[in-house]
Amino acid sequence: MEVKEIKSLIALMNEFGLVELEIEDKKGKVRLVRSDARAGAAAPAVDRSAASGVKAQVIMPAKTAEAVKGTAQAPELAPNQRLVQSPMVGTFYRKPSPEAPPFVEEGDTVRKGQPLCIIEAMKMMNEIEADAAGRVVRILCENGQPVEYEQPLMVLEVE
Repeated sequence: MEVKEIKSLIALMNEFGLVELEIEDKKGKVRLVRSDARAGAAAPAVDRSAASGVKAQVIMPAKTAEAVKGTAQAPELAPNQRLVQSPMVGTFYRKPSPEAPPFVEEGDTVRKGQPLCIIEAMKMMNEIEADAAGRVVRILCENGQPVEYEQPLMVLEVE
């Protein structure tokens, strides 16, 4: 499988809160497992087959996304604020490289789609972008800090 296809699968896992995903097609087989998966956190596997010859095994989480969000140390938010959360387990970086300036500072105005930080996961650098225009109110993580899935990274005040 190509890296682009694997990134799409990771995005699919994040979108649906999947703990594990296994795909097999004519190109080969890939199995993705979230490293924060805990014993007993997943429901039984569901085997799905498509006419295209792609076979996928999907393991859905037993907890809902709302239950998981409650376990992170999220600050109190005003009605016009929202959290930027980590879409994966990895290492949080505020800068694109050690000698570069940070993507954003507290108080900076950001536009939708603007890079805010990087999460390094499995030697891949994943830019985390603003999902709305606004202002960075607070940065909740330190540079180089390990982060968990759905851990709050920043607080944005949306316009």
